[in-house]
Amino acid sequence: MSGPAHTHEVVVIGGGPAGATAARQLARQGVDVLVLDKATHPRFRIGESFLPRTSKQLEALGLGSKLEQIEYMPKLGVEFVFGHGGEPPKDFWFRDAFGGAKQPTFNIERAPFDRMLLRAAGESGATVREGASVRRINRLEDGDVEVEVDGESLRAKYLIDASGQATVVGRHLGLRRVLPDLRKIAYYAHYRGVQRRDGEEAGSPTIVMCREGWFWIIPIDRERTSIGLVMSQEDARAAGRPAGEMLRWGIARCPVMRQRCQDCEPTDVAGIAADYSYRCRPYAGPGYFLVGDAATFVDPVFSTGVCLGMMAAEHAAKCTVALLRERADAKKTRREYIRFVESSSTMLFRIVRGFYKHSFREVLMQAQGPFSVHGALIALLAGDVFPRPALALQWRVRLFEFFVRFHERFPFVPRRANFSLLESD
Repeated sequence: MSGPAHTHEVVVIGGGPAGATAARQLARQGVDVLVLDKATHPRFRIGESFLPRTSKQLEALGLGSKLEQIEYMPKLGVEFVFGHGGEPPKDFWFRDAFGGAKQPTFNIERAPFDRMLLRAAGESGATVREGASVRRINRLEDGDVEVEVDGESLRAKYLIDASGQATVVGRHLGLRRVLPDLRKIAYYAHYRGVQRRDGEEAGSPTIVMCREGWFWIIPIDRERTSIGLVMSQEDARAAGRPAGEMLRWGIARCPVMRQRCQDCEPTDVAGIAADYSYRCRPYAGPGYFLVGDAATFVDPVFSTGVCLGMMAAEHAAKCTVALLRERADAKKTRREYIRFVESSSTMLFRIVRGFYKHSFREVLMQAQGPFSVHGALIALLAGDVFPRPALALQWRVRLFEFFVRFHERFPFVPRRANFSLLESD
C-alpha cells in the first residue's frame, strides 16, 4: 500500500530573507519546495542595517552580483554616542575586530533586498506563492505535514517556518515565550536631510543612548535615513504622548538627535513595532524547523536579525535535505539544529541585556581594554557566532562582562552622565 501523496516535499512559510534563503538552498539541491508568503513583494520592512557575516554569506551563496544591482550604503562600523552630546562619539570599526579584519557590510532598503532574495529562490526552482496566508496547521509529523492556505489544504513532508514575528508554528504549538526583561517598543520613520558624517563614515549607523533606551540612525541611501526610538513600555507610557508623536517627542528632547535632525523632513514611511524579545523553543520538532524571527527575536540594537535568520535558514535547509534523502536520524538532526540556534543566539541575548545597563555603556565607551576585549565585542557584533562563538571570543566577552560588574562597585573608567529623555528640559 502506497503512502499518502504530498503536494510538495517542503513548505516554507514566509518569503523574507530567512524563508527565501531556505527555499533557494533546498531548490538548488533538487528539493520540491513551495514558499507561502502572505504579502506581495516589494513590501516594507524595518531593519535596514546588516552585519559583515551577512555580506560574506551572500558572496558564498553567489548573490553578490545581485546585491550590487540595488542601491545601498557601505557600512564600515558603528558609532555610539550618549544622548546628551557632552562627549565625543566612539566609533567601532569592523576592521578592528578580534581575529582579523572583517569585510565591510551595508545598509539597504529592505523592500528591494527582500524581493531580490525571493526572486533568487524562484530562479533556483522554488515555487513561490505570494498573497497566500497559512490559516491553520493540521498536522506536524516527520514526513507528513498539512497546512490550510486560504481554504486549500497543502501537504508536504517537512515544514520550515520563516513567518517572522507571526511565529505561525510557535503559536500553534504554544511555544512562544516573551522575555519579560526585554519588553520594548520601537517608533520609527524615514527622513530626508538628516545630518551625516563625511567620507567613509557617512554610512556608519549611529546608536544614541539614553536611560530609557536608544535611538538608531541608519543611512539607507544617498538621501534617506531610517530613524527609530526603542524604549520600554513603562517609559513609553510615562512619556504621556500619543504613539504617533513619540518619535518626534524623543528627537526634540535629545540634544544629539535634535542637532542631527534639525534640517530633516519626514517621508511617507513611519510606524510602530512591538519590539518584544522572545524564544519559541524547541526550534525544531517532528516535521518542522523554525528559522529567523519565527524561532527567536533578539533586540535589534546590534542589527543581528537578518544575519541570524539567513544563517539558520541555510542550516535548516541542510538538515532538511539530509532528512528527505534518508541520510540522517530525525531526532539527532533536530538536536544539532537546536544547538546551532542556541549557541549563536545565547551570547547575543547576554550582550543585549548588558547594553541596557549604564555601567555596560560606560565600559563600552572606553573603547579599549586588555586582551582585546573590545575587539571581541566588535567581532561579536560583526556576526562571528556561527556555528558557535570561538572559545577565544567567548572568554574575552566574559572578561568584558566581568569588567562591567567590577566597574559597578569599583569604578575604573570615567563615569558618564546617564541622560534621560523623561527628565530632559
